[in-house]
Amino acid sequence: MRGVFFRASSIYLSARNKVKKLYTWIMNPSAHTEVAIVGGGLWGLAAAHFLARLAPESEVSVFEAAPRPGGAVRTLRRDGFLFDAGPSSLLDNSPDLRRLLAGSGLAGHVIEAREAAARNRFILRGGALRRVPASPPALLRSDLLSAAAKLRVAREPLVRRAPADAEESLEEFVRRRLGREFVDYGADPFVAGTFAGSPSELCVRSAFPRLWRLEQEHGSLIRGAAGLSRRRGEPAAAAGPGGGIASFSGGMQTLVEGLAAPLGERLRTRARVTSVSRGPGGFRLALEGPGAPACATARAVLLTLPAHAYRDLRLDSDVPEGLAGIPYPPVTAVFFGYERHPLDPPPEGLGFLVPRVEGRRILGTLWNSSAFAGRAPEGGAAFTTFVGGRRQPEIAAWDDGRLAEAVRGELRELMGIEPAPDVVLIHRWKRAIPQYVVGHRALMAGIDRLEAGCPGLFVGGNFRGGISIGDCVTGAAEAARRIAARL
Repeated sequence: MRGVFFRASSIYLSARNKVKKLYTWIMNPSAHTEVAIVGGGLWGLAAAHFLARLAPESEVSVFEAAPRPGGAVRTLRRDGFLFDAGPSSLLDNSPDLRRLLAGSGLAGHVIEAREAAARNRFILRGGALRRVPASPPALLRSDLLSAAAKLRVAREPLVRRAPADAEESLEEFVRRRLGREFVDYGADPFVAGTFAGSPSELCVRSAFPRLWRLEQEHGSLIRGAAGLSRRRGEPAAAAGPGGGIASFSGGMQTLVEGLAAPLGERLRTRARVTSVSRGPGGFRLALEGPGAPACATARAVLLTLPAHAYRDLRLDSDVPEGLAGIPYPPVTAVFFGYERHPLDPPPEGLGFLVPRVEGRRILGTLWNSSAFAGRAPEGGAAFTTFVGGRRQPEIAAWDDGRLAEAVRGELRELMGIEPAPDVVLIHRWKRAIPQYVVGHRALMAGIDRLEAGCPGLFVGGNFRGGISIGDCVTGAAEAARRIAARL
């Protein structure tokens, strides 16, 4: 009798396991794909978009560990207010970005910043907001720099270029070419607003390659900018990245939602890839999570993970030492919404940045409702203030009440805002933006060697090739072209 019981139990367990496997197979159909993209942030979604056009016959699957795709691109809504917790705008200066918007049907949702936002940007000096000069004549009239600093800038064309193989920080580069004051009131606030970083740490060639090329190709930033502006037909001061400031009527999350939707079931969230190994004819990926099969195989793999995620990813190829140690400082975004605008007249511009030497507790503030329509109810106002970064990481960890009170105090002193906000939203990024510190080029050379030694494996992400929306889309497009060529 006992034997019959054990045989029945064995048959039952075997049948249950088969049913369980069948259910898993039905819920997670064939785990083989032509291209596996690991990471469903903007980089991975954009690469999938381009691959669908370059290699339409090849199946592309995206595996994302988080519950939602999009990475740092996130839009929150509350009581008629719209808050972009990550990037709030983009520059339409990338041909690949324009192609992506047109090809995805998202171009119709793009809104341009108001003219004043593109024209008026401010930097804090001596407790007052001073307009960033938009042309050489405006620089002469500006009160942002002292007379001595303006004379130092005028000498810039006489400064010798650095050797091509020099490894300089942005601070060293700007101080050598433009002087100390320009570091404090030009480079430092700009770096705080883009990288949330420090000019003393960032490598100029890696983080700001356009600046480095201007010196190398023209021997002078001023001569190089003038040459670029003549080709574009713009003022010399506009010869930077170029392109207009834009966003989406529904916020920046519109971008990732528009790229994710066509993927359907080929985008798997809550699916963490734990290892990638080479095998016959391609790669094997081990996965975990409720949205994942146990494993997947692919002919090609594109990794678009943040650098620190490589600590937990097993590869049978050598990852460059130090990759997982790329700094990602914490940044906290504090959003204030006012049903009635607290200032009369409202400010016109994009917002302001704060230099380290001013000794404030914030990195800067975006005037969201001044820059874009639809960020606040009619007659209201919306502001986003950023704190933390490499400058003051401890402030990013303050509790919500202390943070809101600190930001309110700063905006009271710097902008004259007295009323309390009607809506407060706080979003914390424990690891915000990768820092392209001195030595970054050596790490990226190691990535090149990793790819060369492992054909079919590709590495992307915003620690490689630039952190802006345009840079990420351009990098994703180039990776898609390389993958399509291999397929």
